[in-house]
Amino acid sequence: MKRFKASILGGSGYGAAEIIRRLLIHPDVELVRVASIDLVGEPLSAAHPNLEGLTDLRFEKLPPEEAAAGVDVVFLGLPHKVSATAVPAILPTGARVIDLSGDFRLKSAAEYERFYGAPHPCPELLAGAVYGLPELHREAIRTARLIASPGCFATSIELGLLPLAKAGLLEGAVETVAITGSSGSGAAPQAGTHHPVRSQNLRTYKPLHHQHIPEIAQTLRLAGARDFAIHFVPVSAPLARGIFATSFVRVPAAVTKEQIAAAFAAAFDDEPFVRVPKRRLPEVIAVAGSNYVEVGFELGAPEGATRTLACFSAIDNLIKGGAGQAVQSMNLALGLPEKTTLEDAGGFP
Repeated sequence: MKRFKASILGGSGYGAAEIIRRLLIHPDVELVRVASIDLVGEPLSAAHPNLEGLTDLRFEKLPPEEAAAGVDVVFLGLPHKVSATAVPAILPTGARVIDLSGDFRLKSAAEYERFYGAPHPCPELLAGAVYGLPELHREAIRTARLIASPGCFATSIELGLLPLAKAGLLEGAVETVAITGSSGSGAAPQAGTHHPVRSQNLRTYKPLHHQHIPEIAQTLRLAGARDFAIHFVPVSAPLARGIFATSFVRVPAAVTKEQIAAAFAAAFDDEPFVRVPKRRLPEVIAVAGSNYVEVGFELGAPEGATRTLACFSAIDNLIKGGAGQAVQSMNLALGLPEKTTLEDAGGFP
């Protein structure tokens, strides 16, 4: 018998599909119910065809407290502004909450309202939420009752810059461009994910105003960045999965490539899911379908008192950028081996 039980609210989306897939093979956690307002009574394979014949579970329409009854952890795959309304009903049940929306990532209710367009439904819970980036908050995640799983863009950009923040080399403004696959827009078809448009196109959206901007700034300042600001331009790319981020940082001219390499090694040598390729730069195909992230850098020639450092990172937006990272946090919070069900390498090509 498995030791722990889990449920999912908002189970018909792409992120939920990855959580379900990982939990169905988890040796210690049993998925006992999946709630969704869509496809009620239908098998999970009605939304997730890769699960055909692998489970007898069906989508249920359940209020949050019923979805949480008798389980150890509840994953929330609900939209922003909806997720926060479910949390106050779940926490009194004793279940841990892992929220994949942006509702609990920010500590400032004012920042939330500015970037998400509405007052926060329960601002009193913001201070107690733990940001679920294991590479920065592993010990806090172990004891957390409410875990705010990071955004996909935020995960990729933060991990690309985290070594610099920790080493005291991240100061001032950073410019970042990150391209993303269409699955980041969710399962519901819309103009931005329509194949005839997306498959032959590159376009930006929410330039300099994306909702992950305050999350990235908050996280990197906490890690050691000084006077930090980020100017971020997201780009929709003609691929289903993956994010590739490039961040441009100005560092003192005296900084060497060896110093930067040492900062990356200090930050990531002991991290189970972060790789620094030795003979190439990061690429999406190397991590797609997996919970791994690749990071790297290139250092430019001195230009007066400074030089340009380009930091690169690649992730699968649905796994390390979403569901996989949430399962990673679950493993930590339940006292399980962190890598359980997450060590597969994905496919190539």
